[in-house]
Amino acid sequence: MVKAVLLFPGQGAQFVGMGKDLADRFSTCRELFESIDDALGFSLTTLMWNGPEQELTRTHNAQPAILAHSMAVLSLIRPALDPIVAAGHSLGEYSAYSATGTLSVTEAARLVRKRGELMLESGKTRPGTMTAVLGLADDVISDLCRQATEEDSVVVPANLNAPGQTVLSGDPDAITRVTALCKNAGAKGVLPLKVSGAFHSPLMTTARSGLELELAKADFREPTFPVIANATTDVVDDSARARTLLGEQLTSAVRWSDSMLRARAFAGPDATFVEVGPGRVLTGLMKRIDRDASRSSCGTADEVESMMEKVA
Repeated sequence: MVKAVLLFPGQGAQFVGMGKDLADRFSTCRELFESIDDALGFSLTTLMWNGPEQELTRTHNAQPAILAHSMAVLSLIRPALDPIVAAGHSLGEYSAYSATGTLSVTEAARLVRKRGELMLESGKTRPGTMTAVLGLADDVISDLCRQATEEDSVVVPANLNAPGQTVLSGDPDAITRVTALCKNAGAKGVLPLKVSGAFHSPLMTTARSGLELELAKADFREPTFPVIANATTDVVDDSARARTLLGEQLTSAVRWSDSMLRARAFAGPDATFVEVGPGRVLTGLMKRIDRDASRSSCGTADEVESMMEKVA
């Protein structure tokens, strides 16, 4: 068995056709997808496999789609893994808690569907946006955000993804101000993102309130192994703390780079970071965070079979 740190991707990893090869090849995955469709009350899998892309990309659809894909892959490769700790990027933290048994797959799918709906509505109530900044240190960016923030117009670091790669979130005019400051400070690139709101910022306060009500009603169980929390980088090993931090996460920065360093220290140097689900974004970030860390990705039917063959 592979001693593993499980990584679960966040929004942006979705694509039309996602998970179809898994369903075609493995009955376990077909059954899991059907259970999620039933729990959500509509055919998420039809949208995942056939699109349209614009509808799949909408946050309340993309979030459960990515979770479903990740959990389908995990259902197949779990016997080959000895997971020490898990982490997920933003919505991926729900996948991580599902992997630990804290949330059932269907409960996690319902929660991220509702999370997406609340985020979408919050973005309409107080429109915001996000932008990626390349080539500036985190402390420099934090200072520039403070300079660009005014009483009723804020911008904050939202995703601290890797050294030199940070996403900012906030009011559009504050994003405009901080963009100019970042360019003047020597940023290698400032890239606006196509999003429906200012995620992981104070602009999501209304969504957080609604989400915390949903989390309070959800069935949380004690994790079988811990999760690194996005908001604090804490090693979370109890369900009450998990419930609280998932609420805090919505208005807090995703401290991904520090989370990966924490996971590396916790799991030890011989653990492999395994990205479970669509894409290879987190594997790429890990290469920048710690080049010496062993890493792999598993998201397609072929990759699943390859992994199983290696440990057979």
